[in-house]
Amino acid sequence: QTISCFLRSFEYSQKNAVLVPAAALGVGGVLLYWLRSGHKMKTIDMGDGWWGSGERPLKGKEDESIRPFKIETSDKEIEDLHQRLDQFRFTPHVEGAAFHYGFNSSYLRKVVAYWRNQFDWRKQVEVLNKYPHFHTTIEGIDIHFIHVKPSYVPHGRAVQPLLMVHGWPGSFYEFYKIIPLLTEPARHGLNEGDVVFEVICPSIPGYGFSEAPHQKEFDSIAAARIFHKLMNRLGFKEYYLQGGDWGSRITTNMAQMLPQSVKGLHLNLIFVGKQGLGRLICIMLGAYVPWLVGLSREDARRFYPFMQKNIYDVLRESGYLHIQATKPDTAGCGLNDSPVGLAAYILEKFSTWTDKSFLHKDDGGLESKYSLDELLTNVMIYWVTSSIVSSMRFYKENFSKDPDLTAHGRVGVYVPTGIAAFPQEIVHTPRAWVKDVYKNVISYSYMPRGGHFAAFEEPKLLAQDIMQFVRKVEQL
Repeated sequence: QTISCFLRSFEYSQKNAVLVPAAALGVGGVLLYWLRSGHKMKTIDMGDGWWGSGERPLKGKEDESIRPFKIETSDKEIEDLHQRLDQFRFTPHVEGAAFHYGFNSSYLRKVVAYWRNQFDWRKQVEVLNKYPHFHTTIEGIDIHFIHVKPSYVPHGRAVQPLLMVHGWPGSFYEFYKIIPLLTEPARHGLNEGDVVFEVICPSIPGYGFSEAPHQKEFDSIAAARIFHKLMNRLGFKEYYLQGGDWGSRITTNMAQMLPQSVKGLHLNLIFVGKQGLGRLICIMLGAYVPWLVGLSREDARRFYPFMQKNIYDVLRESGYLHIQATKPDTAGCGLNDSPVGLAAYILEKFSTWTDKSFLHKDDGGLESKYSLDELLTNVMIYWVTSSIVSSMRFYKENFSKDPDLTAHGRVGVYVPTGIAAFPQEIVHTPRAWVKDVYKNVISYSYMPRGGHFAAFEEPKLLAQDIMQFVRKVEQL
């Protein structure tokens, strides 16, 4: 009987030796298939669109030509600006206001005087035209972009195409200082191995020299699709992406839409809006035992006190957002009519979004990071194109569909991703939270200084981080 039991047990174990691995293999196969099919399904549908005036033509193919473009000005344009600046109505500020009430009116007087008497728009137009500009028509509207290729490529080096997308209230001009560092790194002391770029910087439709959409519902998905079409039209099958502000949202959507075309995604602002009990517990415990909830010491330093940095500071800096996400045209028409109002509205963001402590300075700290020529050139791009209203509408179109900007967070980003976390950014997103959406983070850098307008303020730091990220991707 004992021998019989032993034989049955042996027989059973022999069957297990075959069945268990077979079952594991089967379950593993099903799981792998599910993951792979899920991965394929978790992309944003590219779709199509028409943003031109009237209905889309039924016949005829869209003109896909790429046309050289040059920024120009005229005596009439400058005379009109000067006349409006001369009629500036000064509003005295309250004593000790600094930038706590918005743009300090005494400092605004200085900016207007410089703008009227010393700022040379013709000279700045020459600066803007130092890079090649182009227009091409996509989905019924003219898209503006600059395309800068390296003047010299050392033997054996591969040139990587890099699309860089700006945000609000910035423009393609934000990238003028970083472009030479990326296209000619050796000339600027950035000998980063074999990484050299050709850089494409488009203007978001409705911003600057890109035509404004004539139809409703032009959101970041539409912009992402248009920029994919742009890169395809330029002959690129694979490319790198970089963005901050709206540029971060648009390039993230591009990675979610066509991951096979995106070699890597580099961001300097992260939108992660996951809510729930788990996140609340993480926030509460992180203040005392950050390591327990996956936060580093630097995360904790940048993140706490939580209410001050993530609620009060954000509320103070986001009043514009509520206006632009609901009724942008009302405030926008005043800004489009007054260059002084436009400058105050835009440049106030370049103060406190660059460094929160600039709130306490009478001049907003603006000239400690930028020159007035640089700041006013960005304002002039909005002024001469009358694009402030259409740029503000981008908030309306995005927030009306997705009020907390979390809908796209349910679609994972699987392309290699690099994050440059600047300490003065409006909000800090810990690496542990980034992984909620970005599933393949291969580089996360705590930058030593800098704020929201990273390429404009700290071009060398950002260029180095982009290069180090791309080198890692190329070695994968």
